[in-house]
Amino acid sequence: MSSYSPVLSHFGVFVNDLDLMSKFYCEVFDMQVTDRGEGQTMPFTIAFLSGNPMQHHQLALATGRDLNHPSTVMQISFKIKDIDNLRDAKKRALERGATQMRGLNHGNALSIYFADPEGNTVEVYLDTPWYVAQPHGDPLDLDMSDGDIWSETERICREDPTFLTVEEWRAQFTDA
Repeated sequence: MSSYSPVLSHFGVFVNDLDLMSKFYCEVFDMQVTDRGEGQTMPFTIAFLSGNPMQHHQLALATGRDLNHPSTVMQISFKIKDIDNLRDAKKRALERGATQMRGLNHGNALSIYFADPEGNTVEVYLDTPWYVAQPHGDPLDLDMSDGDIWSETERICREDPTFLTVEEWRAQFTDA
């Protein structure tokens, strides 16, 4: 078996307003600008952001997006630990200009989606202990209690013919 196992580390997004977008991601996701400067081989100003002191950057924002072109980002996803973090992310994002807020229960994850100030789709999610085939999306109401959300999610998953526990899904993934 090969020892080759790349791990996705960071991503970059072209933006119109580097300061606005840096501020948004720093305030919503507790990131910091770790470096900022002119590209040596790319003619862009780049801001490097991270929320992890062990990682120089998790997000690179670069000038150069054409003002007349919409975002081509399918989604930028951030993983959080619990439902209260999901509620906090929703509040922070809305306070800082996010639009198109919606909650989705994917069965294997509880997610909110919104558009950042330049229209890029952002997902904030937490994993569940269950698996159902994707794409799957039922409404998620974060005004419900944690217990009700977890009970509803388990019910939705167990009623799906593709239901597995995460451990069962991982075993299939590893065996493939």
